[in-house]
Amino acid sequence: MERFDVIVIGAGVVGSAVARELSRYQLKIGVLEKELDVACGNSSRNTGMLHAGFTYKPGSLKAECAVEGNKEFDQVAAELGVPFRRTGKLVVGFTDQDRENILKYKAIGETNGVEGMRMIGKEEIAAIDPNAGGEFAMYVPSSGILDPMQYTIALAENACRNGAVFRFGQRVTGITRNAVENIYTVETDTDRFEAKWLINCAGMYASQISAMLGYPDYPVKGFKGEYYVLDKKAGAYLSIPVYPAPNEKGGFSTHATPTIDGNVLVGPDSYLTDGLEDYKVTKEHMDGLFADGRKMFKQMKREYFIRNFAGIRWKRYDPETGEILEFKLEADEEHPNTVNLVGIESPGVTCALPLARRAAAKLVEKEHPEKNPDFDPVRPVRKRFYEMNHEERKKAIAENPWYGEIVCRCETVTRAEILAAIHNPLGVHTVTGIKNRTRATMGRCQGGYCETRITEMIEEELGIRPEEVRYSKKDSYMFTGNVRDAR
Repeated sequence: MERFDVIVIGAGVVGSAVARELSRYQLKIGVLEKELDVACGNSSRNTGMLHAGFTYKPGSLKAECAVEGNKEFDQVAAELGVPFRRTGKLVVGFTDQDRENILKYKAIGETNGVEGMRMIGKEEIAAIDPNAGGEFAMYVPSSGILDPMQYTIALAENACRNGAVFRFGQRVTGITRNAVENIYTVETDTDRFEAKWLINCAGMYASQISAMLGYPDYPVKGFKGEYYVLDKKAGAYLSIPVYPAPNEKGGFSTHATPTIDGNVLVGPDSYLTDGLEDYKVTKEHMDGLFADGRKMFKQMKREYFIRNFAGIRWKRYDPETGEILEFKLEADEEHPNTVNLVGIESPGVTCALPLARRAAAKLVEKEHPEKNPDFDPVRPVRKRFYEMNHEERKKAIAENPWYGEIVCRCETVTRAEILAAIHNPLGVHTVTGIKNRTRATMGRCQGGYCETRITEMIEEELGIRPEEVRYSKKDSYMFTGNVRDAR
């Protein structure tokens, strides 16, 4: 049985951020994740926006953390080697009601400390991006775009290099506390772990873990949204996220967002679901996205569609009034040595590190651990082959000939990069794990050319049988046997 000073439950963006913040101290840190990699829930199923903070209630934890996280992100991205661009955002309107709603949230943003927002007309919209829709807009210069999967991986890898231990495939099934020894025992579907402190960052399962810790099983609602992914041909026509005017409650309908890698995301829509992992997409909602997306992005064409996906924002709510409640971060003497985070949904990516600092502070204030003298906030990252110029590519190939073999043609990913991903610091070996670290299989053909080559490399490098290779989850085997008997 492994024993830690503190166990973080969940390795999404918030759990990985908490692990990194805790690794600044001399603590034995364990992270338990039910999936086989980080960012397998909504940390990877979102728009990839760095939000500014203009739709959140002034004085709320959500507003405070969004503005704080936005302002620090240039430094964070530089430290962690995360691709990031402060593109700004257009919040466009068409009607007098749209203008009224936009002005309402502009005032909220100014109260929250969001800087530089201003109203612009159709001519200036066209000057910023001629493919953006709208009769008028609010321009928000502090917004930006990033890859949420790369960000979560970066947080986790940096935490790992600073001493945190990640244990994947560990679904928490029970928690008990020995009050005499002041130790928690955490049971999973395969193992048992002990720790003095527990921090709940379980995302969609946070309410269940909350109840295991003795806190309330907070009611949550799943707001599901579906997305189109458009290929890079469409990305050439969009340089800035384009959002419709927010509704009365501060929510947005379908928007168009360029990704940091040159694609375009169109979505999400929003509807309720009861399924914790209900990630299927439907023709009905895809058709609605197509119609709504064309209002935001003039180049929304079916010929650009390469993939779709869905995400779910699990929001806390008051069952008596139906009111959506804000983030919950709590710790008290009634539940000793625990920190409970529930209802952390959008803008969770933007808020991850500010929330992590507040969670870690609960432990630090009580335990006063020594600082980790070897803590290094920097995660060294080598430039992608795709991004290198001719001379850089020649040098890379001279140093490592495997840079001379392209495995993924669509995204120009080399064998050297696939091999580095297979031997990643977290020990993740799934096909999607390699995909999320390199972008291999993310191009126009969606793995039609390279996926079999990647699985073969995983087998060769790890010395495993084809039947042991997983796509993403524990039971997502790529192969179950031979198609025909060998002759």
